[in-house]
Amino acid sequence: MSTPDPNGSAPDASWPDHIRRAVEITPAAGTRERIIDITTRGRRTGRPRRIEIFFYRAAGSTYLCSGAGGAATDWHANLLANPGFIFHLKNGIRADLPARATPVTDPTERQAVLAEIVADLNQPHDPGAIRPTRLEDWADSRLMRISFRPRP
Repeated sequence: MSTPDPNGSAPDASWPDHIRRAVEITPAAGTRERIIDITTRGRRTGRPRRIEIFFYRAAGSTYLCSGAGGAATDWHANLLANPGFIFHLKNGIRADLPARATPVTDPTERQAVLAEIVADLNQPHDPGAIRPTRLEDWADSRLMRISFRPRP
């Protein structure tokens, strides 16, 4: 969260403070606070599909990331086909936030964001959590930048 977000993916300033703070997660946040659900349309069925996933804040933006290994994921395929979705905060603070996903393909942006995510997750703030210790394990991760849309 160090710089203003040029991509429009920062939380909306009109949101209530508690919702904005929940999305502007800090390195001190534990694993549970990073878990959300997303509702996206199934790429084959077109029906709404709710999927549990982790989100991250890096470089002033909000991201969804598949984590180490980079294996294919349903959420990524669904968002490529239908980038509009609902970002559901569900642990502690509850909110349904309209959003749009954009794949991060620029190698420089990917490297910077993944490095920040890995460094954050390696902090000793959440003992017992799975810690990716090597950035190279995350190099092939599916990575999407989230932009929040105004509520209808």
